[in-house]
Amino acid sequence: MQLTESPRTVDTVTADAVQELIDRQEIVDVLHRFALGRDLKDPDLFRSAFTHDAEFDFRPVGARIGLEFPVMHGVDMITQVVMDPEAGLDTSHTVTNCRARITGDEALLTALVEAQHLPGADHSRHLLLKNVYDVALVRDGQRWLARRITVDNLWFTGDPQVILGR
Repeated sequence: MQLTESPRTVDTVTADAVQELIDRQEIVDVLHRFALGRDLKDPDLFRSAFTHDAEFDFRPVGARIGLEFPVMHGVDMITQVVMDPEAGLDTSHTVTNCRARITGDEALLTALVEAQHLPGADHSRHLLLKNVYDVALVRDGQRWLARRITVDNLWFTGDPQVILGR
């Protein structure tokens, strides 16, 4: 068998493959930091998922469950609204079915996220959401950060008022 072009060296193939695997893991880790930061009520971990000028759009979920939410701009506003201690919510998020497309120092991530919301003082009520997250990311050194997250809802069960801390 003859080769029509020079084969890539094993070192080049290995380095490229390893970097892609690292990038893919770091991209998915953005949603893990977001979810675990929210669930553990750890604002530093939560904030570590975002660029300073990030955008978080929960309006599609709101439309589905009959509530209105503004687009949140900037990591400070996103953290303040999502991590609101006065809402008194206990949450548990599960991130799965992650698919990423990487183009240089930018990436797009789609994932399914199941989010259980419970009033901290009354776990007899709940709101369970199955959402699709669309995330636009940028490389920041060796890690990746979310520049924009848009959340849409596939289905829900429970009381939508729970998410408002009511």
